[in-house]
Amino acid sequence: SSGINAEYGGTNLERLSRLEGVTVSKYQNHVLPAILKQLINCKDSIAQEYLMDCIIQVFPDEFHLKTLDIFLDTCCQPQGAVNVRNILISKIGRLSNYAQADPNNIPEDIKLFEIFSGKVTQIIQSRTEMPPEDILALQSALIKLALNVYPTETGYVDQVLQNSFNIFEEDKSRAKGCSSELSRMLRVPVDHYQDILTILQLEHFTPLFSFLDHRVRKELCVYITEHVIQSDTYIDSHDQVDLFLTMMACLISDQPDQPKEPEDPEDFEIQQSLVGRVVHQMTSSVPDQQFLILNMCKKHLLNGGDKRIQYTLPSLVFRAMELCRVYFELREEDEKWEKKVCKILQYINSLLSALVKAEYWDLALRLFLQSALICDLMGIQTAETIAYEFVSRAFAIYEEEVSDSKAQLVAISLIIATFERTVNFSEENHEPLRSQCLRASSKLLKKPDQCRAVSLCAHIYWSGKNRENEGSAMNETKRVLDSMKKAVRISNQCMEPSVQVQLFVELLNKYIYFLDNGCTDVTQAMISQLVGKIRDDMPGLEAGEATNQIVQHFNSTLAYIKSKHGMEFPAS
Repeated sequence: SSGINAEYGGTNLERLSRLEGVTVSKYQNHVLPAILKQLINCKDSIAQEYLMDCIIQVFPDEFHLKTLDIFLDTCCQPQGAVNVRNILISKIGRLSNYAQADPNNIPEDIKLFEIFSGKVTQIIQSRTEMPPEDILALQSALIKLALNVYPTETGYVDQVLQNSFNIFEEDKSRAKGCSSELSRMLRVPVDHYQDILTILQLEHFTPLFSFLDHRVRKELCVYITEHVIQSDTYIDSHDQVDLFLTMMACLISDQPDQPKEPEDPEDFEIQQSLVGRVVHQMTSSVPDQQFLILNMCKKHLLNGGDKRIQYTLPSLVFRAMELCRVYFELREEDEKWEKKVCKILQYINSLLSALVKAEYWDLALRLFLQSALICDLMGIQTAETIAYEFVSRAFAIYEEEVSDSKAQLVAISLIIATFERTVNFSEENHEPLRSQCLRASSKLLKKPDQCRAVSLCAHIYWSGKNRENEGSAMNETKRVLDSMKKAVRISNQCMEPSVQVQLFVELLNKYIYFLDNGCTDVTQAMISQLVGKIRDDMPGLEAGEATNQIVQHFNSTLAYIKSKHGMEFPAS
């Protein structure tokens, strides 16, 4: 019966709203008070809720604006079972849309947000039994109202966040079990602003994270981090970086409330890779400010422990290298650029030391070498000292920590290639390092690895540069040929015929490379001798794909030699 009466009541309200004689004044002074009086006297909460929603839907927006106070006061009076949340959200949504259609629709004397905010706070305080999800739904509606109607007033959004924090802080039991709802509320301003800098201005945004459980908090941090990367937003001051990384704490370091069981390795890697990527969004166009940003990042990221820094610190290292280049380009404008570069290089060294301490040998070795190249680029005495230290530490890792034979070949090849590219080492530092490269190459376990590494050392003696040569290649022909002859002797010691012939073909190509680049002491007799050796050994190889590739490589090399140098090697 009450359902039928409510339906009839809704129909009558719709008809009443269409009457031409119902003006704003009559609605305000006679119609609405009479309707609300009957509604309050009704003992059926379902009928009350339905009829109040009908009032919201059928009467014009202008009527709602003039009667906002009386309507909201009535929301506190229906029976406790009435879902006030739905009524208020509907009312907020109706007037929010009206304001969005034309900001002039809302008179200046009607402070829409303040009215709704005050009433929502009053209702939440008076209804201690209100479920937390209803509280958060109302606060979300207020945030959307503030964003839609007052887009430049970030203080309104922060006020809602503060009220939410105070509610849960006063009674923490209200926050239990509502992490998902709270997370959805916090995503509203993130989605709207699309700008982390605006979010960082909201003083009470991050404190609400404390009421989220660990899983939901981490999901929200991932969501925000992805937004920063996708929107290509730059965080350009160290204070903002501090706020952002504090917000992202559950991604950056272990938390007291995190589960004891290990996290899924794939998820963990994705999350930490995001942190490494977002470091590149922390950028200032002012170099000195950028160094403050890097120091702030280091302060936070080193708290991540050994398991995280392999993903996060490399980004800081490369950002620091980039800053060195910036100061180098500004060397004519900044008289203190050398001191600043040295500080950055020391900063890099501290990061790499953390990786060494955590036993990420391969990563540390590669970054030491890359950092040495940046030091060398600076071309100053202090930077040379640090570059020498970086190469020395890379060598130490190679000698003490790299035991796998394949990894050793890769590591020594990287060291040789890095050293060959340097230009500003003095002869005093250059000579021991190039000698160390040759010694280390000769000590590799497997003969094929020795051969390849020793032949690589020949490049140091040919195209390597040092300060005494003023940027010109060393072109030490004798040392080049000594290295190549040593590589040939080592290849002769290989017991596997196919490997031996493959090495000979590779060395033949090395000889041709040096000949092409002006090493005139590479003679046709040397090349003929190696070609003859290959031809003598080729027939003894077993048929197969590997042999076919060796033959094809050899024939292509001979064709190149003939076209480039006019040399022919007829079969005997």
